[in-house]
Amino acid sequence: MFRPLDVDRWERERRSSLDEAKASAARIIEEVRKGGDAALLRMAQKHEPECTSVRVMPEEVDAAYEEVEDRLIESLIEAEARITRFHELQKERSLWLEETEPGIVLGVKTTPLDRVGLYVPGRRAAYPSTALMNAVPAKVAGVAGMCACSPPPILPLTLVALDIAGVEEIYRIGGAQAVAAMALGTETIRPVQKIVGPGNVYVTAAKMLLREHAEIDFPAGPSEIGIIADATANPSFIAIDILAQAEHDPDAACVLVTTDGALAQRVGREVERLFAQSPRKEIIEKALAHSGYVIAPDMDEAVRMMDRIAPEHLSIQVSDPLAVLSAVRHAGSIFVGPYTPVAAGDYASGTNHVLPTAGYAKMYSGLNVGHFCKTSTVQIIGKEGLEAIGDIIETIADAEGLFAHAESVRIRRKGT
Repeated sequence: MFRPLDVDRWERERRSSLDEAKASAARIIEEVRKGGDAALLRMAQKHEPECTSVRVMPEEVDAAYEEVEDRLIESLIEAEARITRFHELQKERSLWLEETEPGIVLGVKTTPLDRVGLYVPGRRAAYPSTALMNAVPAKVAGVAGMCACSPPPILPLTLVALDIAGVEEIYRIGGAQAVAAMALGTETIRPVQKIVGPGNVYVTAAKMLLREHAEIDFPAGPSEIGIIADATANPSFIAIDILAQAEHDPDAACVLVTTDGALAQRVGREVERLFAQSPRKEIIEKALAHSGYVIAPDMDEAVRMMDRIAPEHLSIQVSDPLAVLSAVRHAGSIFVGPYTPVAAGDYASGTNHVLPTAGYAKMYSGLNVGHFCKTSTVQIIGKEGLEAIGDIIETIADAEGLFAHAESVRIRRKGT
């Protein structure tokens, strides 16, 4: 069930599934482009036949509170506060200016985006935690307009979470069609500047195809975990962490890189034992089919192998975890030590669980406040400052054959 892994094959499969999904996503995008609201409603009715509008009305959100236990509402409120606290630490100054030399003041102005789209997965399971993870950094950044899409029927729990996070515009749309609606706009849905949030391979494909219309956070497809472990690791902890990712999606992937072959065998037995107790066997079994372990000759090679994989979540369970943490270069979010399960970051530690997958952690960071802002450089130059850099500007501009560039400085220096 949990067997040796061919990393070359694993990498090819992760990327090829995304490539294959792009053709299907492109067809759906075109359908939304041509059909607008009518196309969206037709697709929504396949899963929620009685729905007459893709827009979720405020009274539906109010009614959702009546269907969710008070204890769960309180937990969502507490989680939202922890996520907000962590993301407040990331917030940049709206404007900073620094005099770099006499007469020259440089700086950066940070401005939140006007309107963003949030994708919240659903159908296989409710993900109220993702509603919080998407919306909180946008709210902290100061984004004025947020709309959220989630597959129908949207569970009351997800509606409550979106409301707690401050999202007032909610649509019962899932899949590639949701991404298309937010990127292109329809009669009802105004287009957004950026789309964030995880989804299945079709959602991810649609995000990548529509980047000329709306920027995205990063490819965030089926969930992944990479685990670096040595002989000191607890096989039960590793096994349950593997199943925790595998139960997300049939395309989820779990990779253990260990320096101890005996540990890999013990983990395999624990995976089988815990699998027998799982209520999501069908999903887990499919995910485990493209998961497995790699035996590394030493910890340096284990780190190199994991950097090559660049997992969405990286768990470090070794005798000297800080040394491994220092050495690792590529991972979406890192969980250090035996008592730091990925589930902590999924729900309540405060870090964000919307993360790059399929090796894209080599080039992208996980969702953060910065994703919802753009920056403009600022320069304020006085006569003294222009005199200090004038010769440099004129010399280079003349060399490039740009007369007016050079003259724009000469005129000012002459004072005419």
